[in-house]
Amino acid sequence: MKGVTYVHPVTAICKRAMDMTIAIIGLILALPLFPIIAIAIKLDSPGPVFYKQMRIGYQRSNYISLFQMVKFRSMRADAEAKSGPVWAQKNDPRITRLGNSLRKTRLDELPQLWNVLVGDMSIVGPRPERPGICNKLERNIPFYTERTYDVVPGLTGLAQVNLGYDESIDDVRNKVAYDHAYALALSSPVDWLKMDTFIMFKTFMVLGKGQ
Repeated sequence: MKGVTYVHPVTAICKRAMDMTIAIIGLILALPLFPIIAIAIKLDSPGPVFYKQMRIGYQRSNYISLFQMVKFRSMRADAEAKSGPVWAQKNDPRITRLGNSLRKTRLDELPQLWNVLVGDMSIVGPRPERPGICNKLERNIPFYTERTYDVVPGLTGLAQVNLGYDESIDDVRNKVAYDHAYALALSSPVDWLKMDTFIMFKTFMVLGKGQ
């Protein structure tokens, strides 16, 4: 499956234009929330306001990009000091009191609009994963790496609006099919527009239900 994703040139241009437009508008609208959330994080638990983590981005068969993804911190500052990179679990004790609310409303993801603006991410696409966890998933899930070949990772995606947070390899395995289905839609500008519109609409529905 390597290299089979074909992104239509019109899709690529329109998708990037949409990303920049939404990111700029989103950052302007969300800017007043940043200091409020920052102060709340500082009052809730010791540690930095932002959580920065290396993620795997856009890929081709002979090229892998890495970028630093930014989120509002929702866990204790030493959350992975002993365990290393692991998925968050339901009722995870590492998540702070404020972090539970941030994660439920997805407000912890707001800083990633900057990643979208600079081109590291897209509004819609497969979620980017950490290199350490990605290596583990590649050994256990067929075609896992190929899901991001020629596809920029996103804030939300077809897998995310249909399934919940990852808690195990089985959860990720179920999402891979959705990621590949999304990649196929990029070959047609019409299919891409329908798909992205559907995913963004469903994302707001999921957020509205607090899922």
